Amino acid sequence: MKYIITESQLDKAIFLYLNNQDFIQIEKGTSIYFVNSEGDEYAQIKYFKTHGWCVIYLDLVKEISSFFSLKNSDSKKVIGRWVENITQMRVTNIQSARKENIGGVRIPSN
Repeated sequence: MKYIITESQLDKAIFLYLNNQDFIQIEKGTSIYFVNSEGDEYAQIKYFKTHGWCVIYLDLVKEISSFFSLKNSDSKKVIGRWVENITQMRVTNIQSARKENIGGVRIPSN
């Protein structure tokens, strides 16, 4: 049996899923990093406060896509809306990145 759910209902389900991840927010400079634990070298999500860009670790995008049967592009949009909801700031651009990506989700050590 298939169910049709609205975009709003899907957002709520994914927001709940992301809230249950218990991400820790670390602010460094003009960025907010969403990490699983304090000592993480890489963030799951990085938000640039100055221009509203959001970089999401590709594995998180794939995890959401797989769990909710979505395209990666749709998952990125919902994660972006979640970041807007959490930070109360506007997300203007959303990208995904691998850990190895220099400008991606690596947390600076200083």
